[in-house]
Amino acid sequence: MARRERCSGCGINMLVSPEARVVRCSECHTLTNLVPINARPGRTRYNGLPRMHENPYGNSPSPQHPQYPQPQPSLSPVPIYGRKRALLCGVNYHGKSYKLKGSINDVKSMKYLLVETLGFPNDSILMLTENEREPSKIPTKQNIRKALKWLVYGCQPGDSLVFHFSGHGTRQKDYNHDEVDGFDEALCPLDHETEGNIIDDEINDTIVKPLTRGTTLHAIIDACYSGTVLDLPFVCRMNKEGRYAWEDQRNPLFYKRTSGGLAFCFSACDDHQTSADTTAFTGTNVRTGAMTYSFVQAIQNERRLTYGHLLNAMRYTIGDVSKAHGASQEPQLTSSDKFDIYSKPVVL
Repeated sequence: MARRERCSGCGINMLVSPEARVVRCSECHTLTNLVPINARPGRTRYNGLPRMHENPYGNSPSPQHPQYPQPQPSLSPVPIYGRKRALLCGVNYHGKSYKLKGSINDVKSMKYLLVETLGFPNDSILMLTENEREPSKIPTKQNIRKALKWLVYGCQPGDSLVFHFSGHGTRQKDYNHDEVDGFDEALCPLDHETEGNIIDDEINDTIVKPLTRGTTLHAIIDACYSGTVLDLPFVCRMNKEGRYAWEDQRNPLFYKRTSGGLAFCFSACDDHQTSADTTAFTGTNVRTGAMTYSFVQAIQNERRLTYGHLLNAMRYTIGDVSKAHGASQEPQLTSSDKFDIYSKPVVL
């Protein structure tokens, strides 16, 4: 007897035979891997993504939630020692009440920018999305963790590293008391319901602390509550006129610096704000993250932007959309070091 399955690309329902293991969507032509009926866990209902998310099951997955595959991949197909290297993660959360529609579009746009405009080799870019065929490239918590380690592994002077994440972000209580506001910022992987989030402390330990002298990391984080999600010590506070001051968030009890390298993070909004997933920029029904769109457009329009001019351009582009949605979204810049944002050019 035929059964219904949801396409992992466009989300429409498809009729497939009981023994089918893979099916191609007739609308978007995406290949969707199917789980045999006798291997499926029970269905559950989840009412939405909480803003203050904590995993009540600790390190053990809850038996009442579906389990995503947890492969043990080798990420060696992308050259380890490259002058330019990028990790792009886009999570749409297909089939969930809190699903997004623009995250995978965002990472495709970012890859185009990196390859066509900024000269990144195709084989130096690792993409994790729900549309990937290889299980090791699905944006589960385990796969994202491995990919973050791959990004900085063996970094050398002259390396330019990029981490782009488009998906849900959240906040949770800070238990080690290293946060000014009492909350850890976090990214939500595909399986966050069972495996939990990836918090800023771990992200800093994984991709900030290993940066050696001469290595530069740029993170572009298109998620809610993402202002300090890399836990970088200096936050650029900018007013509407473009004047700025660096806020020092260093805590003498916690080492949040690099090993001599430089780290910069452009994030979609401040730690207490949300970010928009919108069709406002495309003029069609294609959705994008407002932050990713504004970043890509600014870099494409003017290659030698300074950090200050890039941040202003993004804020100007997003401003009207934020007002239309009745939200407050102000892109943020954080850094491992203080510098003059209007004289230092952005070099990826």
